[in-house]
Amino acid sequence: MSLASDELSERIRAQLAHLVLREQKMFGAVAFMLDGNMLVAPMKDGALLVRTGKDAQAEALARPGAGVMSMTGRTMSGYVQVSGDALEDDEALAGWLDLALGFVRTLPPK
Repeated sequence: MSLASDELSERIRAQLAHLVLREQKMFGAVAFMLDGNMLVAPMKDGALLVRTGKDAQAEALARPGAGVMSMTGRTMSGYVQVSGDALEDDEALAGWLDLALGFVRTLPPK
């Protein structure tokens, strides 16, 4: 992992310390899982992959720093990538975590 993703991972752990999360290697980094479902994943460049669900994706893309998430040239529906610059403030990070939690809590445990 990179310094940027390590730092972001620590901030996520601090903000979500009240939850029982599992960390799993995914996308070349660590993904934070809630009840077996991916919540968020810090990327090597300091960006954050956020699971929004399809219904909230368009609204999420309108937020500052958000962009379409693509892996190997394919767009990932229900996910957005948030630039590291848009996550420097803890309140901004909390907003993205809340969005992801709101969706992932609707999913059945795996």
